Amino acid sequence: MTETLASIWLAIVEEFSDIADAAEATRIVLRLLMAILLGAAIGYERETQGKAAGLRTHMLVSLGAAIFVLVPLQSRMPEADVSRVLQGIVAGIGFLGAGAIIKLSGHEEVKGLTTAASVWVAAGIGIAAGMGREATAIVSTLAALFILAVVKRLEKHIDPPPRRLGLPESPDRRETSQTKE
Repeated sequence: MTETLASIWLAIVEEFSDIADAAEATRIVLRLLMAILLGAAIGYERETQGKAAGLRTHMLVSLGAAIFVLVPLQSRMPEADVSRVLQGIVAGIGFLGAGAIIKLSGHEEVKGLTTAASVWVAAGIGIAAGMGREATAIVSTLAALFILAVVKRLEKHIDPPPRRLGLPESPDRRETSQTKE
């Protein structure tokens, strides 16, 4: 009986031996925490705007992306294989982002593109953090927040271009273009 328990204990210890020392544990925690916090920064901005994908979604996307790259790197997976993991993340996030996009029938209007793009960026930030590129992840987060907050304010002052896809122009746009002629 004692031999069986010792064997079970040894198996448990071996299963949890993927973190070799305190330095590696610190690295893992730091990378995952960085991914969570930076994803939260983007998610908080989306949440305050009342968007479908908010705080928790962005945190989870960023954390998930970090995990998906951190584990292969820890396992010393060849670079070509890690590249395939990255391709899978990008493709998978595309499906998640598609769920944030809504076409309003009858209105010829699509909503959610910016939120879908922010989910995509959160995944990229998670990848950077998971790969140990924390400075790149921070700079990317600041750039995303600038685009979401500052550029949004600038957009309000831009005269919209004529409608695309052969759709008719709005009545105010026709008046403006007729007045300018």
